[in-house]
Amino acid sequence: MKAGTIIIVILLGLLYVADLSAVNGASAMIDIQETKQRLQDHLHTLTVTIGERSVSVPENLKKTAAYIASFYRDLGLTADKQTYSYLELPVDNIVAEISFSAHPKHRFMIGAHYDSVSGTVGADDNASAIAVQLETARHLAALTGKEKLDLAVKFVSFALEEPPAYNTRHMGSRVYAKMARKAQEQIDGMICLEMVGYTCHDSGCQDYPFPLMFMNYPKEGNFIGIVNNFKSRDFARRLVEQFQKNRQLPVIKLTVPFNGWVMPAVRLSDHASFWDQGFKAVMVTDSAFYRNPYYHTPADTMDKLDFEYMAEVVESLLLFFLSHP
Repeated sequence: MKAGTIIIVILLGLLYVADLSAVNGASAMIDIQETKQRLQDHLHTLTVTIGERSVSVPENLKKTAAYIASFYRDLGLTADKQTYSYLELPVDNIVAEISFSAHPKHRFMIGAHYDSVSGTVGADDNASAIAVQLETARHLAALTGKEKLDLAVKFVSFALEEPPAYNTRHMGSRVYAKMARKAQEQIDGMICLEMVGYTCHDSGCQDYPFPLMFMNYPKEGNFIGIVNNFKSRDFARRLVEQFQKNRQLPVIKLTVPFNGWVMPAVRLSDHASFWDQGFKAVMVTDSAFYRNPYYHTPADTMDKLDFEYMAEVVESLLLFFLSHP
């Protein structure tokens, strides 16, 4: 091992912060069984009724955007389209917002991409995240007029994240983040939902990128991960504090230096678009291919998902938002 590599490993050992929660907290504030069923309904629509949601099947991208927009309108929200072109194909980021006051002090975003890899229906990647995004919106919308919160939450469903758009200017999150920076939009924290539906319970089923596999991380994949850069540390800490109140969902926090460039695997989603524009952002994830063996394969189907786990993610997100009176 070269000296430079040794220094990097030591640096990572000092800077990566793991926080596994197993503390007791408040009992469930939502009906978990009802939420599970609604999550299953979303997954069925996205992965069975619609199916593959890639640039190879543009009509299914349109159907998905329409489904998301219709859901928000049914909640009484305005669903806006941010339309842009991928080559000659028009695609839409779908944007909705819930505000609890006329001039909220705190403004957060929940983002998730709705496309899938060509040849897959993308249940975990990333229909699971869209489903959690939608159900979080449902619960927050039901609380408007009932809870006094100094808060607004924007929901953005990104059109393209997967190859061949990945890491190009055509990613939906890059389009939005660039626009938001130019407009000086207030985003106190962006929560990127990336694969939030898969669990595994055999010892050794959970893997990690180098050098985390040498550290004392859980060997079972029953936790939710929160990944943040240095600028987002305070935001991530507050998020974890509220997630820890949900005793049914262990949480690990990982802080990465240099916007994650020393560990490229932690940049493989839409939060990195916001990091690169200077916004505070975190990725909330089941750890993707470090846990899910069906990643980017036709076998990434809804029957593999843990819907109770997904419902607990909704619960934990609500705990965070409700902590802003």
